[in-house]
Amino acid sequence: MASAASAPPTPAPPADLKRVVAASLIGTTIEWYDFFLYGSAAALVFNKLFFPDSDPLVGTLLSFLTYAVGFAARPLGALVFGHYGDRLGRKKLLVLSLVLMGGATFAIGLLPTHATVGSAAPVLLTTLRLVQGFALGGEWGGAVLLVSEHGDARRRGFWAAWPQTGAPAGQLLATGVLSLLTAVLSDDAFGAWGWRIPFLLSGVLVIVGLWIRLSVDESPVFKEALERAESRRAGAPEKLPLVSVLRQHWRDILVAMGARMAENISYYVITAFILVYATTSAGVSKQIALNAVLVGSAVHFAVIPAWGALSDRVGRRPVYLLGAAGVGLWMFPFFSLVDTGVFGYLVLAVTVGLVLHGAMYAPQAAFFAEMFATRMRYSGASIGAQFASVAAGAPAPLIATALLSDYGSSTPIALYVIAAAVLTLIAVGVARETRHRDLAEVQGGDDEHAAESSAAGTRAV
Repeated sequence: MASAASAPPTPAPPADLKRVVAASLIGTTIEWYDFFLYGSAAALVFNKLFFPDSDPLVGTLLSFLTYAVGFAARPLGALVFGHYGDRLGRKKLLVLSLVLMGGATFAIGLLPTHATVGSAAPVLLTTLRLVQGFALGGEWGGAVLLVSEHGDARRRGFWAAWPQTGAPAGQLLATGVLSLLTAVLSDDAFGAWGWRIPFLLSGVLVIVGLWIRLSVDESPVFKEALERAESRRAGAPEKLPLVSVLRQHWRDILVAMGARMAENISYYVITAFILVYATTSAGVSKQIALNAVLVGSAVHFAVIPAWGALSDRVGRRPVYLLGAAGVGLWMFPFFSLVDTGVFGYLVLAVTVGLVLHGAMYAPQAAFFAEMFATRMRYSGASIGAQFASVAAGAPAPLIATALLSDYGSSTPIALYVIAAAVLTLIAVGVARETRHRDLAEVQGGDDEHAAESSAAGTRAV
């Protein structure tokens, strides 16, 4: 608990908080644009450009395999960025993550293809994808914590949901650019050089993002926690945040990982795999599939803050549980609508799926932040979120494509998402509500207080 000798850090004034929100949102939008751009390109052209000797569906699988490699690097990014973010602060690490992600994406736009350098092309592509994943593994935790720790508890769910809109905003931007290019360019032109344009555009976006992100202050909650820790230790060596969080918050990490299963898997099935399914099984052009994702992403962006605000009123758990149950129930109607090949039905399928996904994604930022003590919060939230992505989002397009190849039906894919929804319902169902948690109340690094946090926080009941 905060000592009587020092008042809790004052929440940022509305103007400052909005600047922090804007910096986090723009940064996450750019990073997710980079990440999702790769996923869309993997579904549309990378199979031909980097794996041309394979059967079309096998080439798509190999392309998605490099897509999954980015997820494999995210836990490493979570560990490294979480560790230094809990020691040095949120802001410094967020700047580094943006530079790494943008640089890797820009470099992909310059890569030679298989036709030019042979097998070296997919190797280079995979290497840059690893850098993307490493950077994104550190981005998410820092962005949502910077907002969560600047604001007040009363509207934390709403404000912390804004960095989450960076995902649909990035998806919207990536899909919009690709949709525009595929509309104005022939297939040959897009495959020859047009696909490079959105990757090279990342360089401009990173400059804008850095200018905004460098203008914000460090989290007041973190600065106050750092001062307390330094005073308490009087020069003693600091415990590793990773070791502390695994010892004192292991239940919370497991809950966070379980909560991510339905959220992560459903999202990549709805936005990435649909580009494969709609074009190969439903006979829909890639332009129509991209446009459906485009419309759905715009609605997704709009509803996330609303779901976050609702979690401030009724709690994080009820909203999250609604989203998990809804996504599971929607999967069979989702594929039935896509199978019609009618644009309006595709839009309906994607939009409803993403609205339900938003009910999980919106409260997730505040929910995860409220689980952990301040000096181990970056590590805890990042580890819980990113380690789950290896088992959830990373293989989701791969598994869905393999199921489609083996069974020629959407039924196994729907059951796959439903199973993930059940896991999430169990994880969130046994968690404690965190809505009223004061983020400044417990200071990480003090074993007694951190243990108190773990006992009072999210755990099985």
